[in-house]
Amino acid sequence: LVWLKNANADSPKTWADAVVFCNDLESGSYGLADGSLAGDWRLPNVRELQSLLDYSNISPVLPSGHPFLNLQSNVYWTSTTFVGQELYAWGVNLGSGVVEFNHKTQSYPILAVRDGD
Repeated sequence: LVWLKNANADSPKTWADAVVFCNDLESGSYGLADGSLAGDWRLPNVRELQSLLDYSNISPVLPSGHPFLNLQSNVYWTSTTFVGQELYAWGVNLGSGVVEFNHKTQSYPILAVRDGD
């Protein structure tokens, strides 16, 4: 996976706006020079975002020397809808490592991802 280095690009957003934002990302926007096209980027699923966590650290719960800029110690949206509750989606708090579900009308930061080359 390739992650957008700017961990607060045009954030915060509602869940629906976060999905659109990620899908619209392309080379030339937000410092991207990777040749990506609109549709290459997406909102990560809950497992992908959790894979970044390092619980030996706190605020952020990420490995030392992580590559992200403008990181917020806050919940970040994932693309994963809460089963049986279409109005809620999972988020990962990068400050505490807590995985929680939130109403999709709430606004949180975005960490976009795309498949690697």
